[in-house]
Amino acid sequence: MNVRDLITQFLEYLEIEKNKSQKTLENYDHYLKRFLDFSKIKDPKNITLEAVRKYRIYLNRLEGEKGNTLKKSTQNYHVIALRAFLKYLARQDIKTLSPEKIELGKNPEREVVFLEAEELERLLKAPEGNDLASLRDKAILETLFSTGLRVSELCSLDRDYVNIKTGEFSVMGKGRKIRIVFLSETAAEAIEKYLKERTDIDKALFVRAVKNPNKEEGSLRLTARSIQRMIKKYGQKAGIVKNITPHKMRHSFATDLLQNGADIRSVQSMLGHASITTTQIYTHYTDRHLKEIHKKFHSKGGST
Repeated sequence: MNVRDLITQFLEYLEIEKNKSQKTLENYDHYLKRFLDFSKIKDPKNITLEAVRKYRIYLNRLEGEKGNTLKKSTQNYHVIALRAFLKYLARQDIKTLSPEKIELGKNPEREVVFLEAEELERLLKAPEGNDLASLRDKAILETLFSTGLRVSELCSLDRDYVNIKTGEFSVMGKGRKIRIVFLSETAAEAIEKYLKERTDIDKALFVRAVKNPNKEEGSLRLTARSIQRMIKKYGQKAGIVKNITPHKMRHSFATDLLQNGADIRSVQSMLGHASITTTQIYTHYTDRHLKEIHKKFHSKGGST
């Protein structure tokens, strides 16, 4: 069986046995087909360490339409997909390169941009008025900061599924993993106030504000792009220089928890991170007591 057919089997295995999301399947398909297009390898026996080395050089030098090269993290995603494929072949007793022989490149440290307390306060106050759109936008901002939801998770929320009274509900995140998230009193009040103004019958929690909602065809559910535009608009209105996105609201959620004493394992659970390593990117930005500790205990004059 040639490599292309084996990749198809591998993707089916991920879908059925590993319950991977459609987005993950699409990414793996893209990464592995790029390897095939470059290497022209048809027989898995011909996947060698030298072939992988040349492929990695190709990825490192690959330029997009705008002349920009692939990020190191994106290059690593290609290699991770290839290693996962090789592991699958090994389990099928198909002779090929051992995945353990492929080392991942070191990712550069991620820069985390988040809102300071004063910036966050200005942003949350930016939606003014009691019209439906303003109430909705206020509820969205409060919910994002209260729960740390990804924008895709926020868009998929249905109003009957969010328990405003208990202030908690479950959400399905990456890898189809379910976790519990929590609403602050402010977020719950904002959602409740917004829902009281709704006259449509759409099941989505956050919808487009239209004049005759029940005459609209199809769902009124907001898209991720519309929420991104909305947040950018209020960031500018609040006079915030940083480029505010839904994911930066998620960063702000995580750093706020850690700065106020939450343990990293709890934050990992609330963010829905599969690995603690992903959550640890925030710790560099949350050690606010280090300066005080240094000042208190570091020797000023070199005496002991």
